[in-house]
Amino acid sequence: MTREPNFTPREVVSELDTYIIGQNKAKRAVASALRSRWRRQRVEESLRHEISPKNIIMIGPTGVGKTEIARRLAKLARAPFLKVEASKFTEVGYVGRDVEAIIRDLVELGVRMVRDEGIEAVAVRAEELAEARLIRAIADDKLHGHDPREPSTKPHVQPQPKVQNTPFGPFFIPQPGAAPTAEEVKAKEPPAELLEELKRRLRSGELDDTEVHLALDENLGTHPMLSVFGGQGAEGLEDQMRELFSNMPGMRGRKQQRRLKVKDALSALKQEEAGKLIDEEQVKREAVRRVEETGIVFIDELDKVTRREGMQGADVSREGVQRDLLPIVEGSTVNTKYGPVKTDHILFIAAGAFHYAKVSDLIPELQGRFPVRVELESLGSAEFKRILTEPSNALTRQYAALLKTEGIDLEFSDEAIDSLASYAERANERLENIGARRLHTVMEALLEDLSFRAPELGPHRVIIDEHMVASRLEPLLGRDDLARYVL
Repeated sequence: MTREPNFTPREVVSELDTYIIGQNKAKRAVASALRSRWRRQRVEESLRHEISPKNIIMIGPTGVGKTEIARRLAKLARAPFLKVEASKFTEVGYVGRDVEAIIRDLVELGVRMVRDEGIEAVAVRAEELAEARLIRAIADDKLHGHDPREPSTKPHVQPQPKVQNTPFGPFFIPQPGAAPTAEEVKAKEPPAELLEELKRRLRSGELDDTEVHLALDENLGTHPMLSVFGGQGAEGLEDQMRELFSNMPGMRGRKQQRRLKVKDALSALKQEEAGKLIDEEQVKREAVRRVEETGIVFIDELDKVTRREGMQGADVSREGVQRDLLPIVEGSTVNTKYGPVKTDHILFIAAGAFHYAKVSDLIPELQGRFPVRVELESLGSAEFKRILTEPSNALTRQYAALLKTEGIDLEFSDEAIDSLASYAERANERLENIGARRLHTVMEALLEDLSFRAPELGPHRVIIDEHMVASRLEPLLGRDDLARYVL
């Protein structure tokens, strides 16, 4: 499995600076929290379990970087990361998702992360096995009267399935054919010369558009009977149904005959062979360990579940959501399909604008589980200018790359950048303050016409200057038409 990184706090802040402008207090807080987790792993075991994570609550308006800081932190730590909105959950007893779904979803992400790492580790061997299977399948098609370069006119006949009654209705179980004898298997072996010739043609790309018949594992996850159990509040039921069907006679190792082009077949076989090389039980154990030791949960809009005066009706569940969140944040055990998961050492980062509420409006027990509080600063034209130019994923670079696909070389003058930053600040003052998201607004308004006409212009060089920015944005800002571009 991949070795977990050990960035120093200064290195974490430096990495975050690549994508996020300003907010140094918040960056330092999350960097210290990440390093504390690394230190905890090196403390003697008797004391290690007593050290709890220093959960963080970020306070600041929308669009100042709260979510981006948490997301980039998890990417640096290569840790399972889940972003949830507190307002999407309801108190137990009300219609909606319960908070334990947070941990179940986090474990699913952890399993996917560990499995992807495992697939990457066995990629070379999986490709070898997939290539061998594919060559054999092409050879079998040639030897048994079907030229893989021609469409098959012979219908594929399968044994009639047997019907088995289940509590959920009839289920069709395919019947296996008779096993071939050793002599029959030997007689069907393709000549070595044919296999070598097909390998050469496969690697040279000559067979990419050739069609081949393959028996691939059937994906039980898409069985139509399972879809009726979807929806909120039934997260575990679908998993139980899938396990039930996978254990039924005739379902384990079930194959499905498919006809694919060689280039698509090779990709499908690589995935199937990689899955065989990975120890799924080890993947599950490692995923649970990572979630328990390095998992990060970002709870956004925490201010939306604070208690408010005179609340009634649906609002009555807000404080209930806080009380349901408390044991998860405080440390409890949640049952998942991968086994029990302890939340004692998961790092929770909460965030909210807290315009109409204060952190002190949260229930005292929940406040106590977030010992680190950081206030993020509002963004002005100076920060907007840096956001437009400094990050490796700056908006100006993104738009230039997009239009480059149409043959247009897009450039921004320094004066244009200054003007864009100034208009973004003015728009935030006159309309709703949405922070850096306002830059998407002004960029869309500025480049709307160019983006529309780009396919007709052909190879072209466009320089965005201060005059062009003013001519496009001043009339819109004056009429408040920028509101229609809000993302």
